[in-house]
Amino acid sequence: MTQQIRTVRAFSRTAAEYVGTVSDHFLGRGRPYGESRVLWEVGDGADVRELRSRLGLDSGYLARVLGSLEAEGMISVRPGREDKRVRSVRLTAAGRRERAELEQRSDEKAQGLLDPLNARQRAELVSAMATVDRLLQASLVVFAVEDPRTADARWCIDQYFAELDQRFESGFDAARSISADADELTPPAGLLLLARLRGRPVGCGALKFHPRQPAELKRMWVSGEARGLGIGRRLLFELERLARDHGVRTLRLETNESLTEAIALYRSGGYREVPAFNDEPYAHHWFEKSLRPRR
Repeated sequence: MTQQIRTVRAFSRTAAEYVGTVSDHFLGRGRPYGESRVLWEVGDGADVRELRSRLGLDSGYLARVLGSLEAEGMISVRPGREDKRVRSVRLTAAGRRERAELEQRSDEKAQGLLDPLNARQRAELVSAMATVDRLLQASLVVFAVEDPRTADARWCIDQYFAELDQRFESGFDAARSISADADELTPPAGLLLLARLRGRPVGCGALKFHPRQPAELKRMWVSGEARGLGIGRRLLFELERLARDHGVRTLRLETNESLTEAIALYRSGGYREVPAFNDEPYAHHWFEKSLRPRR
């Protein structure tokens, strides 16, 4: 066992002890941590499917937790308004009061952690916790090839277009840009890769394949709320891996001068600027990278 693994396990034990995950009376409220966390996550309302995905729970366990909370009168579980197959969870009045109590006790517990420390130690601990939280979130991001016609895929592409329209000096009209439609991003013509954090889409990137020609890198986007987690670089790495698996030896892309973060990412990732190889009206820079075959 490496020292890194030992350190991670030691931290996990300490954190579990502090949070009280091994007790059936989290924050003195007579229920285990899992039930309190679900109650907190319901907030202003959530779908059962969304809760399961966000918290990484299996259906059986979540059903038991929801049943327990419903028996306590803390939540109501009803069929969704638009889709009866989707169950929706809402807090009752008692549930809202309990959630507020959990909020107050959580604040008090956090204050109790900070109080014994001096100012320097508190600043050091809070800074370290912020770093750990960011890195833990980064480790929770998962990538998967997605049908570009799904709701999550369409949402990502819509968000990508909206950001381009906001950032480009002349705005953005997808009809004027070189296409990367659903059919072009469906194997074998291409593919769309989605990044998800706690079940929610937070980024995308795509490949367009061309027989015996360089493939195109398209639709690279990361949600503003998820930036700083290294998702863009990991998306790029995963797309390059997928391109290699499809026999691609050269990747090409074009980008707008206003997308400075993307330009920096490509340059640091080994892409070299080349003369324009297409007539994309929104492009100012064209890049290319040779992919080494897997050994």
